[in-house]
Amino acid sequence: MRERLAAILARASPARFGLVAVAASFSAYFCMYAFRKPVGAATFDGQEIGGVELKIAVLTSQVLGYALSKIIGVKVISEMPAARRAVTLVGLILVAEAALVAFALLPPAGQLVAIFCNGLPLGAVWGLVYGFLEGRRTSEILGAGLSASYIVASGAVKSVGRGLVLAGVPEAAMPAVTGALFLAPFLVAVWVLSALPPPSAEDRAHRSTRAPMGAAARRAFFRTHAPGLLALTGLYMLLTAYRDVRDNFAVELWRDLGLGYKPELLTLSELPIALAVLAALALLVRVTDNRRALLWVHGLMAGGTALVGLATWGFDLGLLSGTAWMIGVGLGLYLAYVPYGCVLFDRMVAATRTVGTAVFMIYVTDAAGYVGSVAIMLEKNFGSPNLSWLDFFRTFSYVTALACTAAFAASAWFFARRTRPAP
Repeated sequence: MRERLAAILARASPARFGLVAVAASFSAYFCMYAFRKPVGAATFDGQEIGGVELKIAVLTSQVLGYALSKIIGVKVISEMPAARRAVTLVGLILVAEAALVAFALLPPAGQLVAIFCNGLPLGAVWGLVYGFLEGRRTSEILGAGLSASYIVASGAVKSVGRGLVLAGVPEAAMPAVTGALFLAPFLVAVWVLSALPPPSAEDRAHRSTRAPMGAAARRAFFRTHAPGLLALTGLYMLLTAYRDVRDNFAVELWRDLGLGYKPELLTLSELPIALAVLAALALLVRVTDNRRALLWVHGLMAGGTALVGLATWGFDLGLLSGTAWMIGVGLGLYLAYVPYGCVLFDRMVAATRTVGTAVFMIYVTDAAGYVGSVAIMLEKNFGSPNLSWLDFFRTFSYVTALACTAAFAASAWFFARRTRPAP
């Protein structure tokens, strides 16, 4: 049956193929979030372990596992043959769900080990899913559709999780129950992904050949473009930390804004953001010159981080409501953050005519990014324990806006000099 679907997709029009590919990748990654993010819907009020708030400890342990997965993925995912992606995805999700079951049954110290084991397999999912999409002429649209999943999914699965808690499910058991609800749709989505045909000869001509990338090729690529890549990696640490504060502590932020624990806020506030980011990235498919597209992506990302600062300034001046501010900084954040996982490195590989895979740099930046996330959570716990999450996030918004906008400009200057326009 999978072979029949593969044959149909091989003959499908670009529009029909794109619709199926976006639906399958969106669904797969959306469902993955049901195994990772519901723990953020818990509050663990008044609970500590070793002098650290239990929620911070739990999220830090999960992020450490997730970050280690990204480090491993720099080699494993970059080198993985396409034929092994689907079965690997299924195995990773089953391990993550088993860890959530253990989280529900163990005392706090054991929960930290269980949630680390939950994060460890999940960090590899993005690279495996994106591997089905990269290197195509429509990769912007496909990647934007995939990226929209995590903008919406984080709030949606936390809404489900918060709803389960309000319905009486214990906070410790809620993540495992949420994950179980999304297991069947995940399996269907991966089955469809496994039937997608590889990039065509025309795709390869426009976006360069995509192939497993060995250690020597990875080192050569990084050395050649080190200044620009280091700037992008450093600022991604800040962006990831900023995203995780807004995401993992959304319940606390909405509460501090006076809007309570309404589960629907966690989803509804993200929908306009996902649509706007999807539209912005989809427009890039019209830019056929890869060098020009790479610079346009940098401009879009710098505009996003500038929006974070402007929206926060507007909120401080009383010009924006709390809801408008959360949507504004979310839009700015994801305009800067989403291209890392799809458009930025896909166009960079094409503009530099590298034979390899965009997944390599996606995983390098991701691994570094989650180090920044852990550092920020520990800073909040030990350096600013009496500061509300709202005040902490406001200050962090200004820092992110200033530092990242400047770094994007520096990276754009480097790659403008390093790449050449199409003849």
